[in-house]
Amino acid sequence: MTDMPETVTATFCATLVDEWVRCGVTDAVVAPGSRSTPLALALAGDERLRIHVHHDERSAAFMAVGLGLATGRPAPVLTTSGTAAVEMHPAVVEAHHSRVPMIVCTADRPPELREVGAPQTVDQNRLYGHAVRWFVDPGTPDGATAHMWRSLAARSVVEATGAPAGPVHLNLPFRDPLVGRAGDLPQARDDMPWHRAVVASSPADEATVAALVEVSSGRRGVILAGHVPGGLDPDAVHGLARALGWPVVADPRSGCRVPGATTVSHADALLRVPSWADAQRPEVVMLLGQPATSKVLGQWVDASGATVVAVDPDGWWFDADRIVEVVMRVDPSTLASQLAERVHAVDPAWLGSWADADRRASEALEGVLASHVVTTEPGVAREVLAAVPDGGALVVASSMPVRDVEWYGSPRTGVRVLSNRGANGIDGVTSTAVGVALSGAPTVVLMGDVAFLHDTNGLLGLSSRDADLVVVVVDNDGGGIFSFLPQAGLIGADRFEQLFGTPHGVDVTALAAAHGLPATVAGSAAEVGDLVRKGGPALIVARTERGANVALHDALHDAVAAAIA
Repeated sequence: MTDMPETVTATFCATLVDEWVRCGVTDAVVAPGSRSTPLALALAGDERLRIHVHHDERSAAFMAVGLGLATGRPAPVLTTSGTAAVEMHPAVVEAHHSRVPMIVCTADRPPELREVGAPQTVDQNRLYGHAVRWFVDPGTPDGATAHMWRSLAARSVVEATGAPAGPVHLNLPFRDPLVGRAGDLPQARDDMPWHRAVVASSPADEATVAALVEVSSGRRGVILAGHVPGGLDPDAVHGLARALGWPVVADPRSGCRVPGATTVSHADALLRVPSWADAQRPEVVMLLGQPATSKVLGQWVDASGATVVAVDPDGWWFDADRIVEVVMRVDPSTLASQLAERVHAVDPAWLGSWADADRRASEALEGVLASHVVTTEPGVAREVLAAVPDGGALVVASSMPVRDVEWYGSPRTGVRVLSNRGANGIDGVTSTAVGVALSGAPTVVLMGDVAFLHDTNGLLGLSSRDADLVVVVVDNDGGGIFSFLPQAGLIGADRFEQLFGTPHGVDVTALAAAHGLPATVAGSAAEVGDLVRKGGPALIVARTERGANVALHDALHDAVAAAIA
């Protein structure tokens, strides 16, 4: 290798890229910038990678989140130095809390340009704090360290895809000149990455399984199937439920909300009926992964006095109410299969009461929604979930959309439901959905208008990307979820609108048109579903009214209460 600094830098970057490809990386996201030139050229110059360029660093980072969420593989995302690196922080935080693999590459000024007032220079050392699995600043490329370069790249993948998966941060200082031609790369291992990690999900030990059999067999219980990275195995979870005679309260993100006698889809509505909720107190609750969004469900579990066992592949602590008795670090699907062979069922009337009530609730909800000619938010959620093509993905924004899908969506197979529920933010939703769509799956994203406005830059270049994405925006001209909170009735209407309702008056279809995206205002929830089935890229607007939405939710709850009385 020549000693010319630009050649050393180019060779360093080409080595990182070659090793990433050897580790299974298929996509990379690049935000334009000067200081990041050496790595940008190396990424773009490797024909084995798909490169996705995005003008906005914040959106670029969330696009990488979407790719990692959909594929389980990290997509390196590259920015230049300074505030460009800071812009990626929200996506890094989300990747951390959602356990999404991600490799964040921030170009930086060399040491001699730091703390001397050089432009576009900030302190990027451990910029993202504890949100990353691993941080490294290897210094400016030096031929003397060439034997370490492949290890650096391979370890970044190992750390990002470990247990738990998450973001890693490579801070890469480059000196001028920034453009060079790579020399010979350091020797690679034959047909394999420099480092490999085997993340095995060991079955629970015999004593633990025996104890759980004792706790669960013949007792009234509920399986709360929540989100885990990669999803749960619905056959294993429902197999355990049948063996125990328990219902599965299935979060749509779990992969377990499939048609079947053990699936409960409308627990939130059922548990709002005090007499029914009191009669259905469980003795055991088995929580698999991250809990659903329903506060009503959480309060019911808290008040039940049940023995709560939390199972998560990484042993993550989901216990906001401090009621979990046992936290198990084991793959939930593997544990379900182990238990199903050894437990015995409770009285079948227990499961039957849940199944009958859930059927009645579904019929009641369908009846109320069918009686509304105008577009309704629960109706849109129900129709959109049903309309996603088999093999497709539904990305759901936090706030009301994720709740409406959870509360009112019907069981179905053939769809992955994804959401940035790690930090529960509404930023970056469009960009995340673009990343999911770039993985090759036909994708639909359901969001509110405020979440849409938070990430309109996610639409940049969408019309020219190879992405089958349908964007559904529920537009109630403001923050609709706040109308459900006590603030709505405790302060004056004008002050509420100023601080919480926050009407914006933006024409969503005009924004879509500015990005060359076909936009349609749907006249009903059913029309939204029909438009979704036509595929993308496209944007669909469903206009609703915030006050009417609150009243409709009340009517839906009243109908369920009447149906199971």
